[in-house]
Amino acid sequence: MMKKNRGFTRVYKAMFYSYRGLLQAFQHEAAFRQETLAACVLIPLAFWFDVTRVERVLLVGAVVFVLVVELLNSGIEAVVDRVGFEHHELAGRAKDIGSAAVFVSILLWAFVWATLLL
Repeated sequence: MMKKNRGFTRVYKAMFYSYRGLLQAFQHEAAFRQETLAACVLIPLAFWFDVTRVERVLLVGAVVFVLVVELLNSGIEAVVDRVGFEHHELAGRAKDIGSAAVFVSILLWAFVWATLLL
């Protein structure tokens, strides 16, 4: 029976895998690069605006949420593409739903920013 990693070893390995996943998303996903660039502009901007702490958390959180959803969508797309490139209704549905999740998160991002700043 194989021993599972515990304690600090497990945390270290999880951090390594997460870092590797971020690098791979940045290397292979143009949308993630674009959203990361937007985040690099908007997150500091959120600290420049004269808003309450809660409003600042909402501004930053909406931006980070888009990145999280994009990472999940990229993971779905990678798995679907791994299975095969031929058209399959369920594969197309999975990719479309993942894309829709990104779209909805961007709408939330825009709504939060517009509501708090306009």
